[in-house]
Amino acid sequence: MATPEFLITHEPDQKRFVIHTEAGDAYQEYLLATGRIVIAHTEVPEALEGQGIGSALAKNALEYTEANDLKILPLCPFMATYMRRHPQYHHLLAAGFSV
Repeated sequence: MATPEFLITHEPDQKRFVIHTEAGDAYQEYLLATGRIVIAHTEVPEALEGQGIGSALAKNALEYTEANDLKILPLCPFMATYMRRHPQYHHLLAAGFSV
C-alpha cells in the first residue's frame, strides 16, 4: 500500500519534522548525535489517525537519515514498529540496535 503524500516541513530549530493541518500539527521529534539521529517521539492528532500521516513522517525520517549518511535509533515505539514492518530500511539502524 502506498503512503499518501503530505507536505512535510523540517524545523531544525525545533528538532522536528512536521505536517501542519487544520486539525493540528502531526510531528516527529528527533535528536542528533555524532552520525546518528534518534527518533524520540511521533505525535498525530487523534482526528488524523489512520490516514497514513505517521507513516509519511516515518518514511521521511528514514529518507532524511539516508540522505544525510546517518544511522537511526528508533526509540519512539511508532517508529520502531514502522521499521519492523519495512525491513528495506534495516541497513539504517545504528550498530547494535534492532527493531
